[in-house]
Amino acid sequence: MLAGKRVLLIIGGGIAAYKSLELIRLLQKAGASVVPVLTRAGSEFVTPLSVSALAGHKVYQDLFDLTDEAEMGHIQLSRAADLLVVAPATADLMAKMAGGRADDLASTLLLATDKRVLAAPAMNVRMWEHPATQRNLATVLADGVRVVGPNAGEMACGEFGPGRMAEPAEIVAAVEAALGAGPLAGRHVLVTSGPTHEPIDPVRYIANRSSGAQGTAIAAALRDLGARVTFVTGPAVVPPPAGVAVVRVETAAQMLAAVEAALPADAAVMAAAVADWRVANAGAQKMKKDGSGRAPALEFAENPDILATVSRGALRPRLVVGFAAETEAVVDHATAKRLRKGCDWIVANDVSPATGIMGGAENAVTVISERGAEVWPRMAKDAVARRLAQKIAEALQ
Repeated sequence: MLAGKRVLLIIGGGIAAYKSLELIRLLQKAGASVVPVLTRAGSEFVTPLSVSALAGHKVYQDLFDLTDEAEMGHIQLSRAADLLVVAPATADLMAKMAGGRADDLASTLLLATDKRVLAAPAMNVRMWEHPATQRNLATVLADGVRVVGPNAGEMACGEFGPGRMAEPAEIVAAVEAALGAGPLAGRHVLVTSGPTHEPIDPVRYIANRSSGAQGTAIAAALRDLGARVTFVTGPAVVPPPAGVAVVRVETAAQMLAAVEAALPADAAVMAAAVADWRVANAGAQKMKKDGSGRAPALEFAENPDILATVSRGALRPRLVVGFAAETEAVVDHATAKRLRKGCDWIVANDVSPATGIMGGAENAVTVISERGAEVWPRMAKDAVARRLAQKIAEALQ
């Protein structure tokens, strides 16, 4: 799928650098040629000889190497590739990317390129979660850099959490998607995410407890498989992913209108936590206490059923995926919901407070279809998203 493509691979200085050797092999197996760039710190973990032997290409290391500059200057090197891949993208490399630093060959190439960039972060969990790293991540995403991973798991230092570099096969899939060669290339997928806010008056509202993290991760995973993604999001805590068409809404009625405007689509993933009810007599002005001690009487009306509307509409996507957040009898309730709504799959989870799933970094889902219930182990929400995106790709193929 990558035949004729040229990948400039920047190998940063982390223990995950050993995975770059397997990444080179898999990229070549997919048909790409790999031009390696090894940072000074990276050479502490893998040798130039091993990288060069696997890539079948000389390794570039020094910004001020007269021979390299004479044969192919760093400007030409940065633009001769179809894609730049940074794996591992250490905290230091991400900081340089975010700040526009250019004090070595790797950072200079990243600043001088006019091609797409894909980064695979890898670092200690505390480094990944540090506000500085998260600020840098937000900056590089806003600059259009694509990111794959990191995964959650045990660190080389013995700690556990997000920070492990994505596996080489995952990075290859992200490379294919970035170059328009993923399994969802040419497909349009609609994703809804986040809560809806139903106004009581101009300053108060009713909402569900949703951060939008899972829907955002799903949109990113579908994008990474090559899909054109329309992302309809309520006022979520988590920012939307780069590289997707974002439509921001507040209420369920607005979300339905945005969803209908986005159709037709090949698939729809309805991950939003839509409020079931709205206040029919919402105040035009802020409701004030009147000194009587009596609460105002609120009249409720049922919101439109977006999932059922899409599942039974004239522009129904080939695959419609709903979500069910339950606190008891999860499989039974989700199975009934699938039949009632008319969708193909329901992704169900237990959001009881004890699970820590609502607003947390992990999820444990069961995928309900006409074939029955498929139970997935608890994993990071990004991992759930990638597995679901792959399942969607297989269904559409």
